[in-house]
Amino acid sequence: MPKVKVAFFAEILLEDKDGASRTMFQLIKRIPINEFDFLFICGDGPARLMGFPCIKTPTLTIPSNKNYTLSIPALAKQKLIKELHLFKPDIIHIATPSLLGHFAVKYAKKHHIPIITIYHTHFISYIDYYLKNIPFLIGPIKKYVQQKKRAFYNQCDSIYVPSNSMRQELTKYGIHPSRMQLWERGIDCHLFNPAKKDSFRLSKITGNTLPTILFTSRLVWEKNLETLFKIYHTIRKRNIACNFVIAGDGQARMACEQVMTDAIFLGQLDHESLAIIYASADIFVFPSISETYGNVVLEAMASGLPCIIANAGGSKDFIVNGLNGFACEPNNEEEYVNGIEKLLSQPSLYKQYQLLGLQKSKKLNWNHLASTYFNDIKQLSKLPNLYKLTS
Repeated sequence: MPKVKVAFFAEILLEDKDGASRTMFQLIKRIPINEFDFLFICGDGPARLMGFPCIKTPTLTIPSNKNYTLSIPALAKQKLIKELHLFKPDIIHIATPSLLGHFAVKYAKKHHIPIITIYHTHFISYIDYYLKNIPFLIGPIKKYVQQKKRAFYNQCDSIYVPSNSMRQELTKYGIHPSRMQLWERGIDCHLFNPAKKDSFRLSKITGNTLPTILFTSRLVWEKNLETLFKIYHTIRKRNIACNFVIAGDGQARMACEQVMTDAIFLGQLDHESLAIIYASADIFVFPSISETYGNVVLEAMASGLPCIIANAGGSKDFIVNGLNGFACEPNNEEEYVNGIEKLLSQPSLYKQYQLLGLQKSKKLNWNHLASTYFNDIKQLSKLPNLYKLTS
């Protein structure tokens, strides 16, 4: 039986770059190589992935975030078309509605090739942060982005969305519900689990044995860092004896260090080190409202860490407020700190959130999610395309 050929378009194919990259690599590392053939096309990545070729396009650094690059497929258009003609894909996988994503849609539509995409990043939620100094532009630009999203995603045959909240929001933008299906994210419970707890290692970092409040994320403004600052200052104002630990890096790190002067910044950690920090901390606080899913919340739950998060974005679906965690009014620092005080003073409540969080995380399995993905693209590949009609 011939292999299913998948042309996989993504801006960045570096495993630990961010949550979207880690999700993609959970699939890439599980490719059944006896059933599928992949051609990867990206702006930043290796020359080969899992033995499959990876074609890189010219890129530009994004001015607002110098840690990321933007693929410019127009500068390699003929090369890309030649490689795709030689490969003859049955399926087009598109990671994001970028310039590269739009190139892939145009190519797929011209050759009648089915398109699958995973909704990784909720870009529209970033607009409030990046345009906060020119607020009169926020409304018009959000409307424009909604129109572009609708036009892009309604050309895709299958859209994996990570949460019901996100599916409802995308439906409001005009993306057709029949094209969307719930496809949550998995968690590696062997990597992230309470057994990784190392109190001695954490005490060496903090210099004490006080409870540790942990925030894990890229340090970028769209993660609602301003509310994180307020939480930090409210904790200090109330004289709550605890450590405030930040794991992650990004363009806003210097500003974070200047505002949260007594916080402990660990920078970017590898997965194993991060798993130890999760399991060794006491409470996870996450005020971000821009999450498509919220991988870090799931990682914290799997590590036995009670979570206090914003009641917004995709990550809010993890928490039933007052049952397995606290879901707070996004910008109300008092609610977050009230939750911290309750968890530190009520051991039974702490244990309840911890146990229910562990139960939730164990239900999400990457092997099952990957199996769904590969079965779906196998079914989509049966649809006719121009390559099949002319071969």
